[in-house]
Amino acid sequence: MKKLILPIIALTLMTTACNPKKDTLKPGIDVNNLDTSISPKVDFYQYACGGWMERNPLTGEYSRFGSFDKLAEDNREQLKGLIENIASQPAQQGTIEQKIGDLYNLAMNSEKLNADGYAPMSADLQKIASVKSKKDFSTLIPELLLCGTDSYFTLYVDADPMNSSQYLLQTYQSGISLGEREYYLDKDEHTANIREEYKKHVVKMFGLAGFTPAQAQKNMKAVMKIETRLATAAYDNVKLRNPYANYNKMTIDELQKLVPAIDWKMYLSTLGLGDVKEISVSQKESLVEVGNIIKTEPLENLIAYTQWKLIDGAAGYLSDDIYAQNFDFYGKILSGKEEQSPRWKRAVGAVNGVLGEAVGQMYVKRYFPPAAKERMLNLVHNLQIALGERISALDWMGDETKEKAHEKLNTFHVKIGYPDKWRDYSGLEIKNDSYYENVKRANRFEYAYMFAKAGKEVDKDEWLMTPQTVNAYYNPTTNEICFPAGILQYPFFDMEADDAFNYGAIGVVIGHEMTHGFDDQGRQFDKDGNLKEWWTADDAKRFEERAQVMVDFFDAIEVAPGVHANGKFTLGENIADYGGLQVSFQAFRNATKDAPLAAKDGFTPEQRFFLAYSTVWAGNIRPEEILVRTKSDPHSLGKWRVNGALPHIQAWYDAFDVKEGDPMFVPVEKRVHIW
Repeated sequence: MKKLILPIIALTLMTTACNPKKDTLKPGIDVNNLDTSISPKVDFYQYACGGWMERNPLTGEYSRFGSFDKLAEDNREQLKGLIENIASQPAQQGTIEQKIGDLYNLAMNSEKLNADGYAPMSADLQKIASVKSKKDFSTLIPELLLCGTDSYFTLYVDADPMNSSQYLLQTYQSGISLGEREYYLDKDEHTANIREEYKKHVVKMFGLAGFTPAQAQKNMKAVMKIETRLATAAYDNVKLRNPYANYNKMTIDELQKLVPAIDWKMYLSTLGLGDVKEISVSQKESLVEVGNIIKTEPLENLIAYTQWKLIDGAAGYLSDDIYAQNFDFYGKILSGKEEQSPRWKRAVGAVNGVLGEAVGQMYVKRYFPPAAKERMLNLVHNLQIALGERISALDWMGDETKEKAHEKLNTFHVKIGYPDKWRDYSGLEIKNDSYYENVKRANRFEYAYMFAKAGKEVDKDEWLMTPQTVNAYYNPTTNEICFPAGILQYPFFDMEADDAFNYGAIGVVIGHEMTHGFDDQGRQFDKDGNLKEWWTADDAKRFEERAQVMVDFFDAIEVAPGVHANGKFTLGENIADYGGLQVSFQAFRNATKDAPLAAKDGFTPEQRFFLAYSTVWAGNIRPEEILVRTKSDPHSLGKWRVNGALPHIQAWYDAFDVKEGDPMFVPVEKRVHIW
């Protein structure tokens, strides 16, 4: 689920650059990243990123490798050093060091993992097999959910979209192992082949879990039947972006009438949520179908499917043969990867996932300088000013909506680097028994942490990403933007580079997250984070007309032979890219107007701005992964975050002298005009 995320911060910084010695700062642009054999007017992505792509070819481990991935690799190496140092030393039981070290060592212990085989999950498989009646699923499903198996559907606690100061228990469609409903429903040759390979994979995995060939074949048919039913009832990715369509608040008694096949008081009591009185059924038709499945499918089918969800989820924590088969399908066939990630990377990822903030606390102490946070605060402040200026200057938005837009902008909650208060992991027990059992305990710990919030006041200081994450977010229900320390490094942020580079790179990222507060989804939430219509009807209509231009533009992009981008699905991210560029370029102009930057390395400051932006999206991708991401990712592919975004930005035309007749030229009347 996409979380989109700035408190009013009392900034008294000037809107000029924070480093007074501008002449000593570097241009930031690595000319080796360029492919000067092609004109920027023909293919700007290839021009700006071709050199990077040639120097960073795909390895067998990756289906896509870009600037984000390269930085994540660098971060992973840093985390490896921290974690391996801890894991190599004895530690007192119950300390963070003991938990990090034991979990990492268990994940690295291939001898034990292979000797155990599928035995660590045998008791859970048997527990599912011993179910005597459908009534038992009212306790079995939540018991498995607590351990990390989200069969049929899942539950989570988040702010109530209609009352953002309070946490609300909510359901969400789940249970389809291929991730996207289209894999079960589309009829094209590629998708049909994926389905056939998936069937073979399910059979093989059941076999590796101790089932006979006949049992495995029979179970596969039950899995396909139930997952296809779940996929048919599931909302598509476009409908999932409509917050009103995904909000159905009701009492537990009303839920019982809606889905009578589940004993909801028993179900919620098993999760420790027996006192909960209200719930939002996010995709009502999907949950109703879950009830119908439980009611109409034979008990043996329900058991087979539930066992499959356990096996599928556990594959990464068991023996090498089980992991290898899991990789053969999800990695090779689905995404086009050629080889597994090294065991140490998987182990670091596991520790990072289970003890994220504990690792993050060590990470920022070692790798995140305070000066970087100060400069980021200045950038954010300047971006807020620039977005406010652009809102005021809009000719299509009325004064009433503008006033409320300024109110929302001025109440952004800003989070940079790392949280002020760190998570307490004292309640998480890591034992030296098995990797699988520790992951189950970690899932129980996380669910207990989340479910304890139900019905309570929202904590707006909580972070939804760890500090070491290479990403950023906007959250509409808290009206916040967050920039973890992990992303505040080259090629996104460079303390030694001038404003042309930093506004083009991290500045656009900041503007991107700010614009999410006003995109097709985020604009439906007010300054307090409530799902509430605060635009006038005329302004909303004009916004939708302008947004449709972007939908049509991206719908026309052919990402693979016969396969087009999904303009509606990617609309929010495309608007945010466009808005981020517009806002950051204006902030850059504001910051340098009294002391303009000089040309460096043969590029004007304006050219360096757009080159820095483009380098962020440099990357190589396999044909299989293009198809996966077109179905599943609300972000456009890297190439089109450049070649699809820049032709709507007049400053880019001016910087590179792009004129009518050039391949990248888009007529003014066909460009997006929003922010």
